Amino acid sequence: MTDQAVQPLQRPALHPIAKLALELGPLVLFFLANQRAGIFTATALFLAATLIALAIHYVLVRKLPIMPLVSGVVVVVFGGLTLALQDELFIKLKPTIVNTLFGVVLLGGLFFGKSLLALVLDSVLDLTEEGWRKLTFRWALFFFVLAILNEIVWRTQTTDFWVSFKVFGIMPLTLVFAFAQTPLLLKYEKRKESGTAG
Repeated sequence: MTDQAVQPLQRPALHPIAKLALELGPLVLFFLANQRAGIFTATALFLAATLIALAIHYVLVRKLPIMPLVSGVVVVVFGGLTLALQDELFIKLKPTIVNTLFGVVLLGGLFFGKSLLALVLDSVLDLTEEGWRKLTFRWALFFFVLAILNEIVWRTQTTDFWVSFKVFGIMPLTLVFAFAQTPLLLKYEKRKESGTAG
């Protein structure tokens, strides 16, 4: 009876392919538009596509994930500045700011004894406290690495190269890093612990 009462309150989960499409769609559009029409048109389309992707996500699950939401806010602010001032510097700084922000938030949470990774990544993992601490620390360092990489690339390479790196460099690096955490996830999974204890 209790389970039936709680069940309607649960939000529907977004299919992984739909989630990936909503996250990658604006980036792919950004890349294609930059190739054809330049960075300012690409930024305008990226800004619009990001807002549309967030709206679709909310319509589907009645919830906005923290990480894309924060990233979307920064896109609106820095994309808007890029367009208003006709200065591509602002959109290039966006990945640095977002990744640094996530890294600082995660390390700050650990400093105060909180593992905030589940909130930041909209995670559905069920790990032990030690597992969350280790995973949070690793992701915090990885976000800082991404911020440093973005700074190096946009400061030393052309705008076209930076756009390509943003689309075809950052995402593969993130996926490789995420898959590399599989042994840690398996080691500290709570369900495995409770199963062996039983």
